[in-house]
Amino acid sequence: MIFGEKLKAERNKKSWSQEELAEKLFVSRQSVSKWENGQNYPSIEIIIKISDLFGVTIDELLRSDEELTKKVIEEGKKLAHPKLKFVFDVFVIAGIVLLVIKLCVLFLNKVTALGITLNGGSFFWNFGSLILMVVGGIGSSILKEKYKQE
Repeated sequence: MIFGEKLKAERNKKSWSQEELAEKLFVSRQSVSKWENGQNYPSIEIIIKISDLFGVTIDELLRSDEELTKKVIEEGKKLAHPKLKFVFDVFVIAGIVLLVIKLCVLFLNKVTALGITLNGGSFFWNFGSLILMVVGGIGSSILKEKYKQE
C-alpha cells in the first residue's frame, strides 16, 4: 500500500473528511487531497504529526512508498550539516572583514597623515584573512562533496 492509500484508509477509519484532517495538520484540504492521490508528499514534520494522529509508526507510513522514503532521506541530508556549514561561512566572512579593515587602513595611511597602526603583528594582518578564507572555502567544499556522496 502506498502512502496516499494508507493515509486515506487511516483517515476513513477515523471518519474524518479531508478538511478535518487538514485542520488537525494545519494544512489546506488541497494538500491532503494531493497526498492521497499521490501527486505530492508531505514534509517529514507533517509525517510525524500524521503518525501521532493515527497511532501508526513512521515506518509503517514510509516503508509502503519508496518515493516518499527517498524524499524523506533527501530532506534529512539537507539538514545534516547546517551548523558546520555555518562555521565555514563565518570563517570566510571573518577573512573578508580582516581584509577590508587592512585595505581601509592602508588607504587611509596613504591619503592622510593619520599613521594608523594595526595591532597583532604583520603576519596576522598579511596572512590571517587569507588563511581564514582558504580554510572556510576548503571546508565548505569538502562538506559539499560529502553531502553529494550521501
